[in-house]
Formats: sequence, structure tokens, C-alpha cells
Amino acid sequence: MAALDAVQKRLFQEVADLHNIPEGAYNLRANGESVGRNTTANIDITSKTDVSGIDIRIKDGTKNESVHIPVVLSQSGLKENVYNDFYIGENCDVLIVAGCGIDNCGSQDSEHDGIHRFYIGKNSRIKYVEKHYGSGDGTGKRILNPVTEVYMEEGSTMEMEMVQIKGVDSTDRTTIAELKGDAKLIVRERLMTHGKQYAGSIYKVSLLGNGSSADVVSRSVARDDSYQKLDLCIIGDAACSGHTECDSIIMDNGRILAVPSLEANNIDAALVHEAAIGKIAGEQLIKLMTLGLTEAEAEEQIINGFLK
Repeated sequence: MAALDAVQKRLFQEVADLHNIPEGAYNLRANGESVGRNTTANIDITSKTDVSGIDIRIKDGTKNESVHIPVVLSQSGLKENVYNDFYIGENCDVLIVAGCGIDNCGSQDSEHDGIHRFYIGKNSRIKYVEKHYGSGDGTGKRILNPVTEVYMEEGSTMEMEMVQIKGVDSTDRTTIAELKGDAKLIVRERLMTHGKQYAGSIYKVSLLGNGSSADVVSRSVARDDSYQKLDLCIIGDAACSGHTECDSIIMDNGRILAVPSLEANNIDAALVHEAAIGKIAGEQLIKLMTLGLTEAEAEEQIINGFLK
């Protein structure tokens, strides 16, 4: 494995909780180059030959294993597109940890656009964790535009944890999923913007098979002069069930646009959406301030609890 500097090590800790080399399969990437890779008997990682990126192939029946594929950028002005494809066999149970951290101390924009495609076999269960983080005191922006595509076979389950709570100046996040019969998708998104940051988050989930289901929940906080757009769409083409929820806190001069949509193309499609945008309740602040916290400290406690 290539030597990492202190900034790169910190970024890996922030986006993937990596303090040491992870167990199992991994592909670590820094400033556009692979800095470490490991495969196992059941999980193979190979580089693409036509574009930048990797193929991850997981054998049938693989259980209790993990794949770590985080990316970090510490070079100002670096921009990259990476394509990662996951081919997951049947009857698997695997943890996949991705994410990107950018530290920009220069004057040029740094950008990482990652396209992840998941092909999940029958009756497999995948937990996917994707964290985004930005830092650095430069004037150049930290830009992340992730695209996630999920194609789920019968009886499979995908649980997605999507987190971005600090330092990213601009992001357009797009998630597309197609579910066959009895497949189940669970999404928990946590998002915070501040300063003049922008975050767009799009979900388009197609429930194609009988018994398929999706539960997509987004919690967000917009502070200062930041702007968020949340676009959640579930399409029911079969006897299925879908639920989306947007729950947002708006502060200072922040702005939030929530665009929920449901499309039922089958008489037995049961689809529900919930949305709420509001400020922190005054009684919550007062209660915490009576315990000795300042108003700012009380706000932080409420926000941390909300995004947990």
C-alpha cells in the first residue's frame, strides 16, 4: 500500500472510519490513483480498461464479508470521473463502504463524480454506506456529484445510508433503483448545508415486481444562505408498497424545496409520502437552555439529534 500523508489519513477516517487497513476486500483511492487493494476468495476487484474505475464481483453465498472503496482528494484543482460496478451473486450478505472526502486548500475547484452501479442477485442482502465530507481553507470549491444505480433481483434487500453533513460546496446526488418481486429497498439520507452551499438530491425508485417495497427517508438541515432541493419519486408498477419522507429544518436564510411525487400504475400499488419543513421549535431551545446551555449550544444539540 502506498504511503499516505496526514490529510489523506484524516479524510479516510472521516468518510470510511478507517484508522488502519480494513479487513476483507478493499480498494483505496487518493488523488486519482489507487493506493491499496486487496481481494478475497469470494470478492474480486479488477480495474476497468476502458474508463477509470473498478469491477467488484461477489460470489454466490458470500456472507459476513465487507468491501471498502473510499476515495479522497487533497490536491486542489483535481477533477475525476470514476465508474464502479458491483456484480453481487445470489444469497449473499455483504457490507459495502464507499464515500469521498475532499480537502481543498487551494484556489482551484476540486471535483469527484462517482457512478456506482449495483446488480444484486436473488435473496442477497447488501448494506451500503456512503459518506461525503469536505474540508480545507482554500477558495476553491469542493464538488461531489454521485450517481447510484441499483438493480435488484427477486427477494433481495438493499439498505443504504447516505450521509453528507460537512464541508461540501456543491453536490447533485442521483439515485435510481429498480426492484423485482419481493425486493426491498431502505434508504436513510442525512444532509446538512451551510454558508452558500448547494445540495440537490434525486431519488427515482421503480417498484416493478409484486411484493416489492421501498422506504426512503431524507432528513436535512439548511443553514446560513444554503439551498437544498429534494426530489423523491416512487413509481408503483405492481402490487407493491412505497413510502417516502422528507423532514427538514430550515435556519437563518436557508432555503429548501421539496418535490415529492408518487406514480401508481397498478390498482394494488400502495404509495405514501410525508413532508415537513420548519424551524427549530422555541420550546425545544428553552428547555435545553434551562439546563445551562447557550442558545447556540442548544441548537447544535437539537441538530445533532435530528441528524443522528
